[in-house]
Amino acid sequence: MKNMTDIISKMALWAGAAIVLSFGIISCEDEPDRYRTTDGVPSISYIRPANAAASDSLLTGAYMGNAICIVGDNLTSIYELWFNDQQATLNTSYMTEHTVLVNVPNKIPEEVSNLITMKTKKGDVVEYGFNVLVPGPTLSSMSCEWAAPGSVATIYGDYFIDDPNVPLTITFPDDVKVTQINEINKNYVSFVVPEGATEGTVEVSTIYGEATSGFHYMDTRGIMFEFDGLTGLTNHGWHAQVIESGPNSLSGNYLRLGDPTVTMDETGAWDDGHFSFEYWPGDWSDPTQYTGTDMKLTDLVDFSDWENMSLKFEMMVPSSNPWGSGMMQLIVGGTDKISGGNATSTGAGCNNTYFQGSSLPRGIYQPWTPTKMFDTADEWITVTVPLANFVYGFDGGQATGSLTADDFSSLTIFVVGGPQGQACQPVIMIDNIRAVPNR
Repeated sequence: MKNMTDIISKMALWAGAAIVLSFGIISCEDEPDRYRTTDGVPSISYIRPANAAASDSLLTGAYMGNAICIVGDNLTSIYELWFNDQQATLNTSYMTEHTVLVNVPNKIPEEVSNLITMKTKKGDVVEYGFNVLVPGPTLSSMSCEWAAPGSVATIYGDYFIDDPNVPLTITFPDDVKVTQINEINKNYVSFVVPEGATEGTVEVSTIYGEATSGFHYMDTRGIMFEFDGLTGLTNHGWHAQVIESGPNSLSGNYLRLGDPTVTMDETGAWDDGHFSFEYWPGDWSDPTQYTGTDMKLTDLVDFSDWENMSLKFEMMVPSSNPWGSGMMQLIVGGTDKISGGNATSTGAGCNNTYFQGSSLPRGIYQPWTPTKMFDTADEWITVTVPLANFVYGFDGGQATGSLTADDFSSLTIFVVGGPQGQACQPVIMIDNIRAVPNR
C-alpha cells in the first residue's frame, strides 16, 4: 500500500501545476496589448519628439542619442531599425502597432544616406527620409594650458570629427592655426602647439560646426602665484618651500613640494616642513597691514562669484619620484582664521590649527590610488579643481562648515592624510596658481 503522505504530496503538486497553468492562460487572455511581432511591412506617417508635451512638433532629423517617436502602421513588424549605417536598439516594451519609441544611435555614421531603414523578419526593407544630426565639437579641457609652442598638447571634449572634405582645424588667438595634428579621436585631438600662439581662447572647427574653449591658453586671468615676479607673491607662512628653475621648468620658476630624499609614509603623515606651501596675508611686523606682497588674495582676485570658479595650476610629478600617499589639501581661509604675524583685533594671526578638523571646507586633489602610484610621465599637466568642490574636512570627509567670498584671502597647499597608500618619495612641481571662471 502506498504511503498516504506520498499520495497527498503528489496531489498537491498536480493541483499547483494546474493553478499555474490556469494563471498562465488567464494572463495571456488578459494582456491584449502584449507585444507580438506581426507580418506584413511597416509604414511611417511622421516622426515626432518622444516627449508627449512636444507631440505636435514634427521632426525631419534629430541629434544622436535623442529619443524620438516614430508614428505609422504595422510597426510591430519591424525586426531591425537602422539610422544611416548604425543599428538602433529596439525595446519591445516601447513598440506598438502604431508607435515606436527609440533613441537615435549615439555613434557617428560612417556612410550617410539620411535614411531610416526598417527591416522585417522576412527580409522586407522599407526606407524613410530622416537626418541624423551630429553636434559641433565641445572643448572641455587642455592637457597643459601653458604648453610651450613646439610641444605636443591635447584638447579633450567630444565630437572631434575629421572629414576628408572638411578637415578639423584648431585656431589659437590672432588667427594662429595649428599645422600639425598628430591624432584625432571623437573625444580628443592631439597636436603641436604652433609658433606664435598667444594667450586666449582656442577654437576647433569641424564639418558639423565650431566651438570656442572656456579655458584660456597661457592663462594669466586670476593669477596669484607664478613665482617669476608678476604678482610678487610667494611663500608667506611658517615654511619656505623650494622655489627653483631648471631643465624641468615650464615657464621660469616653480614651487616644489617634497624632495627626492624625503620619504612620505603610507599614511601621508604630517610633514609640513617638506609638503606645505603657505600664503598667509598680513605684514609680519604690522599684522594689520594687507598691502603689496602681504595682500589678501581677495584684493588680487575677485572671488564674489567663487562657486562658479576653479582653482587651476600646472603640475609635474616626475616618473623618477611618483606620488602614492597623502592628499593634496587646498585650504583657504579669511583673516579671521589665519593671517601673518601675531593675532590682532582684525586678524587671527599665524597658526596651523585653523584647517584641522571638519569645520573649514577645502578642496582635495588625490590622483593616486591605494594600488597605483601617480606621475605625469615627465610632462606638465593642468590641474583643475572647481571651488564648488571645496567641501571636505581635514580627514577627507564632508566638512561641516561653509565658505564665503572672504575666505579666499589665503591659500595653503598641504599634502597630508587620506587613505592608506604606499610609502613614496614624491616630488610635486607646481606653477601658475590661479582662480578663474569656469566659463
